[in-house]
Amino acid sequence: MKIVVIGHGMVGHKFLECLAEQNAHAQVTILCEEPRPAYDRVHLSEFFAGKNADDLSLVKPGFFERDDMVLKLNARATAIDLANKTVTASTGEVLAYDKLVMATGSYPFVPPLPGKDRKDCFVYRTIEDLEAMLEAGKRVKTGVVIGGGLLGLECAKALRDMNLETHVVEFSPRLMAVQVDDGGGRVLRAKIEELGVTVHTGKNTLQIVDGEQGAHRMEFADGTHLDVDMIVFSAGIRPRDQLAREAGLAVGPRGGIIIDNTCRTSDPDVYAIGECALWNGQVFGLVAPGYDMARVAAKHLLGQQAEFTGADMSTKLKLMGVDVASIGDPHAKEEGARSYLFTDERKQIYKKLVVSSCGKYLLGGVLVGEASAYGALLQTMLNRIELPEAPEYLILPDTGAARPAIGVDKLPATAQVCSCNDVSKGALCEAVAGGATTIGALKSCTSAGTACGGCVPLVTQVLNAELKKLGVAVNNHLCEHFPYSRQELYHLVRVEGIKDFGELLARHGKGLGCDVCKPTAANILASVWNDFVLKPKHASLQDSNDYFLGNIQKDGTYSVVPRMPGGEVTADGLIAVGMVAKKYGLYTKITGGQRVDLFGARVDQLPAIWEELIAAGFESGHAYGKSLRTVKSCVGSTWCRYGVGDSVGFAIALENRYKGLRAPHKIKFGVSGCTRECAEAQGKDVGLIATDKGWNLYVCGNGGMKPRHAELIASNLSEEEVVRLTDRFLMFYVRTAERLQRTSTWRENLEGGLDYLKAVVVDDSLGIAQELEAQMQHVVDTYACEWKEAVTDPTVRRRFRHFVNSAQADENVVFVPERGQVRPATFDERRRVIPIASAA
Repeated sequence: MKIVVIGHGMVGHKFLECLAEQNAHAQVTILCEEPRPAYDRVHLSEFFAGKNADDLSLVKPGFFERDDMVLKLNARATAIDLANKTVTASTGEVLAYDKLVMATGSYPFVPPLPGKDRKDCFVYRTIEDLEAMLEAGKRVKTGVVIGGGLLGLECAKALRDMNLETHVVEFSPRLMAVQVDDGGGRVLRAKIEELGVTVHTGKNTLQIVDGEQGAHRMEFADGTHLDVDMIVFSAGIRPRDQLAREAGLAVGPRGGIIIDNTCRTSDPDVYAIGECALWNGQVFGLVAPGYDMARVAAKHLLGQQAEFTGADMSTKLKLMGVDVASIGDPHAKEEGARSYLFTDERKQIYKKLVVSSCGKYLLGGVLVGEASAYGALLQTMLNRIELPEAPEYLILPDTGAARPAIGVDKLPATAQVCSCNDVSKGALCEAVAGGATTIGALKSCTSAGTACGGCVPLVTQVLNAELKKLGVAVNNHLCEHFPYSRQELYHLVRVEGIKDFGELLARHGKGLGCDVCKPTAANILASVWNDFVLKPKHASLQDSNDYFLGNIQKDGTYSVVPRMPGGEVTADGLIAVGMVAKKYGLYTKITGGQRVDLFGARVDQLPAIWEELIAAGFESGHAYGKSLRTVKSCVGSTWCRYGVGDSVGFAIALENRYKGLRAPHKIKFGVSGCTRECAEAQGKDVGLIATDKGWNLYVCGNGGMKPRHAELIASNLSEEEVVRLTDRFLMFYVRTAERLQRTSTWRENLEGGLDYLKAVVVDDSLGIAQELEAQMQHVVDTYACEWKEAVTDPTVRRRFRHFVNSAQADENVVFVPERGQVRPATFDERRRVIPIASAA
């Protein structure tokens, strides 16, 4: 079967993913008129905060490395011949099809105003539009968005990120007129204006002419005007149905390709999905209904039963940092509907519930400023769950008293918990029963919460409820000796001033300890007090690597990694490292973190090697510890013609600041001097990218076995602001992560996700910022090189010998030459003979 897909946006790509999941035996050709594959239009504004096209891409690496799908970029469909079942492309190709899928999306509506085509007037739709806006943003000072809906406010954020004086002009009397009521609109407007955006509502623009205080003047019907330099139209969308009209497919009187419940058009071999489609007289402008259509079309096309029966248009998002949610019927249009309202003008929070005339069922709602209840309320409405007797308590502030709640147990198995990836409560329950007992595991096996993330709190509730039903004790105790999590033990150590393991065990544990709790306690004590890890009271707690301040290798030797901050090293330093390697016969290799690793040191050689490296100006690189490893950098503005920031200098400063920090797991930084990203900062626990407006800060990235792209947490920062936020981020991670949990896994399991992390680190929502910064400063102030401490303390130095009662070296260490260096000998190369007693 030959399938042609016209359009490769978010919905078009979801259709392809559905085909791939079904292992469809079909040859698929995709026409994409843009120069790049599908990307995330929902988060377009992040392009202005430092993300690039690759960051926004929805296409997983290797997705099109298959024989059954061909993606044609810069190829626009120009005609459809329904009789001959062909599609003509702008490249001149004529493609035959058995089934055709139209995913042409929509186009931005631009009001027919005189002057709409003037220079620096844009629409907000594609990455090319954004690139043009960025170019203009470097030349102008003021910008305006025409349209105060969802996309308009996202666009306003983009203008603010460009440091422009920003205005929003809206025809309706309030912002987001479709989604919120007057009360919600007032609070939303106040919060948006507090962020530096000037809002003009009830404005009918008549024309755009030359301005006096700016390049353009917008003249309004009420006789007023507004002068600005740049204008962006975001006044709604219209279905792209021209191809369908010209081909003779049925379209609606106001646009949109008419489809049935299987997403077929008036031609049974042609499907339409997403914003170009008109179902039951309605066009759906949200991505979730488009994804549903993609799933239905893919299944029906392959002969399976599936129907699209409409979609709920409830939505929750964060606009310029403001939580806004709209549920069902927010305007109480149903006859007899009643409303419950809560307003806190001081905190700028507005909440509204719309209930049925009998008071038993939720019909809709509005949440502005605080929307944590959105998931539960949405499911209550969708599944027609009866409300508690006093539903007003569902939106009133928590006073600590007992209050009614809507438990997840009331949700039917068919309830759709994750609309982005169509994951039901039943699917989550099956996954938990199958062994997915953490939020990370549940995300991995069901994909719930991996798109927008809005459903994660509800997914967590389902997980905990199911674990309880299965009789699984939902505890995170460290081990049998401590009935506490790592986070709880950390707080006990810090708050009670506990300085050693014996005291911790006596106060809060039992038994003698084990291989789990001892190294964990050692790590916590080092994180809090920064004592030397080989002090007598700490030494026995350490694992092998920490005990010998080096990484043990497969043959029993150790590696030695001197710190080279930012990857910078002098010629004399390199010579010194080379001389040490030559003297002790060590294998040398450049690491991925831009420093030199010396392999093959016997335990008895370590102190002497360290002494020589210390004399040459080096320190311990902590390659053996759960601590900061490296801060990788490019050469930056010092040498590179593309560099806009001194990445090497800043990387050195950061590495020298955080080099003594012990954490739940190893930490890696990357600092890139421009958006070309040569230091791979977006694959690190902490990443920094220089722009002409400052540094963009990324967190919780990871390479290795399960790569994870780091996420932007703040942008346009000075170096001082970077240090302040990094102090907070690292100490919050050290405080709250579980044992041996990388920042990437910690972030995946963090309830509230990136928004919560931003609130804590950037906005200081918990009021602990000063405390976190002070803790980090203590670590910085008490730093000491562990190698130097070891070689200058005779008691510690005596530990570095192979035999307790002899100074003799380990005869089992055998090397053979290879490529001008040495390597451990294999078993056969040792030619060891082990006598075995013969049977009698």
